[in-house]
Amino acid sequence: MSVLVVGISHSSAPVSLLEKVALSDDAVHKLVQDVSTADRVSEATVISTCNRVEIYADVDRFHGSVEALSRMLIDRAGEDESMLPHLYVHYDDGAVSHLFQVAAGLDSMAVGEGQILGQTRKALRTGQELGTVGPSLNVLFQQALRVGKRSRAETDIDLVAPSLVSVALERAEAQVGAIAGKDVVVVGAGSMAGLAVATVARAGAGRVTVVNRSAERADRLAAEHAPRADGSGPGSTRALRLADLSLALGEADVVITCTGATGVLVSAAQVSAAREAAGRGPEQPLCVLDLALPRDVEPAVADLPGVGLVGLSELAETLQHTEAGREVEQVRDIVTHEVTSFLAARRQASVTPTVVALRSMATGVVDTEMVRLDTRLPGLESEVRAEVLRTLRRVADKLLHEPTVRVKELADEQGAVSYAAALAELFSLDPEAVDAVTRPKVGEEGPS
Repeated sequence: MSVLVVGISHSSAPVSLLEKVALSDDAVHKLVQDVSTADRVSEATVISTCNRVEIYADVDRFHGSVEALSRMLIDRAGEDESMLPHLYVHYDDGAVSHLFQVAAGLDSMAVGEGQILGQTRKALRTGQELGTVGPSLNVLFQQALRVGKRSRAETDIDLVAPSLVSVALERAEAQVGAIAGKDVVVVGAGSMAGLAVATVARAGAGRVTVVNRSAERADRLAAEHAPRADGSGPGSTRALRLADLSLALGEADVVITCTGATGVLVSAAQVSAAREAAGRGPEQPLCVLDLALPRDVEPAVADLPGVGLVGLSELAETLQHTEAGREVEQVRDIVTHEVTSFLAARRQASVTPTVVALRSMATGVVDTEMVRLDTRLPGLESEVRAEVLRTLRRVADKLLHEPTVRVKELADEQGAVSYAAALAELFSLDPEAVDAVTRPKVGEEGPS
């Protein structure tokens, strides 16, 4: 069996499509149960967040399974095959690597954010409660959670996203001056947008405008950072729909975009027209910070008089030389090491049933020969019989020692499963005997 991941997230699809795939808790349970009953699926669970839906399944065949799981996501979005390019697939070793990166925060829109660890834990718990998670996914998710915890315990990965916003605002201040008192527009309402709003609010922005496709999410984010009774926070906050973006652009000193939409959201023509309508000229600078991947802003915006554009690639390059950039690299190293160790352990574990079955077969041969000896020499003294038994066992152990040691060593190399299969074939091991090694006994539960 191998793990298959079929998913959609901020890195592969626009917000409008992610909103269609978004699942309630009840819908997550229904999807998990549907996946678990699909052909060739033995275990299943789902990671579901505001910008990610990923199906994890233990399957015995890639082809057929990937089509079935993809269809489930497409149906829930009410879409057709045109949605397929927005789905991604990871299989076997790739699935392990992907989940570890997700749990470590490397695949989040706001790199290092901690919520994904709780959402990963929730996916495991959901599968356990529904009885759809067995030994394979249980071990994988438990290890992913340990990787996520280790990444945050040994590094400051959770400070990377705040550092990115801080570096971006430093670039903005170099062009428009201190953020305090400025009109700041944040396009988006996800985790990165929330971080941006919080940062400019603390800096004392004159007004913070949250622009988003969903009015409800924009209202909530604006309300969270409204001016406080003690005078702290921004001068004012407001929420606008995406249709009113041009109005906000014309009044802004700083624009921060982080929607994760595909395609240009802010064009040069739109910015130019908005500034002209508001009576703004080159003497009133505007800095646009595009923190989205893929980009939200048309590169030609940088050619407009008085307008500066800073993209994510430029910020990432700057961040590489900071402590935050080094934290990301440390987490990548941790994930790489953990993936390598996990896969090696899994490959070694895959040959264990064959080795155990082989030694059981050898024990059976020795026992049979001793019964035969007892029949031929019924008067054999007990001391002699015991010595013969010890000798036969030593011979069997010595003959099997090298093959079993070598097959475990070869488990770290590609094709480990074929070595185990070859061993089983050479010694004519009963497949049922091999399977029985990993099959729980009656009355015993699998790993929790």
